Amino acid sequence: MQSEVETQMDPLIITVAPVGAELTPEQTPHLAVTPAQLGEVARKVRDAGASIVHVHCRNDDGSNTHDVQRFAQAQEQIRASTDLIVQFSTGGAIGMTPEERAAPLALRPEMATLTCGSVNFGDDIFENSFPVMRGILAAITKYGVTPELEIFDKGHLANARRLEREGLLHFPQHVDFVLGVPGGLDATVANLCDLVAGLPAKCTWSVAGIGRAQLPLAMAAIAMGGHVRVGLEDNIYYSKGRLATNEELVARVVRIAGEAGRPVASAEQAREILHIAPARRAPAAVG
Repeated sequence: MQSEVETQMDPLIITVAPVGAELTPEQTPHLAVTPAQLGEVARKVRDAGASIVHVHCRNDDGSNTHDVQRFAQAQEQIRASTDLIVQFSTGGAIGMTPEERAAPLALRPEMATLTCGSVNFGDDIFENSFPVMRGILAAITKYGVTPELEIFDKGHLANARRLEREGLLHFPQHVDFVLGVPGGLDATVANLCDLVAGLPAKCTWSVAGIGRAQLPLAMAAIAMGGHVRVGLEDNIYYSKGRLATNEELVARVVRIAGEAGRPVASAEQAREILHIAPARRAPAAVG
């Protein structure tokens, strides 16, 4: 007899954000810097149970880059060794221009993020004004990429609805709640429940808890029927004082989901849930 969780909830989609823009090689030896290293990490997290990889890129010295060819190399490495859904970040790093942030979309990844509003980010500001959002969303639409709406605060949902009223975005969408960024909404289960209650009908959602909030919010999402994002971009520790690998963070979520009776989605199942066409081969070069 199937459990209530199995009969009422979609299989759990696990997204991995292995790199990010703020993490440095000095903080952890597990940071993937080169495209080849990112491809190897992708293989490991796929074997552990992930179905989406969220891609930032670095130069060989570890510095951030949104160079199109670097993203092309990373995408090639990931697709050579896995069937993961490739999701590009359009957030980039603080200080990048909107044009830099959107440029890799010409490679036509299956998914890309769209941050739905500006937010304080530590002592900096992660700027996403409406002109910036419209420009990135236009590129997402132009290249036929499936968006993931990144929500750092409750007002970002209102911003997404404004984009819909302008005819630039159509619900339902897949939404990722990023909670616990210094300057954004606190990473509490109460805030997560409030955000989920405010979603437009039939949206799917995941949560990325920052730092020590990653595990409790992942557990809440499993129970609530949502999906989960983990990875070193959001949290470098497995437990207090002990550095994690990306695949360990995935394996823990898979184990907890199993205890809860909730199956984990394959990449193919995740495409069905998110209404994504099978993986396309990216253009060999971008003019």
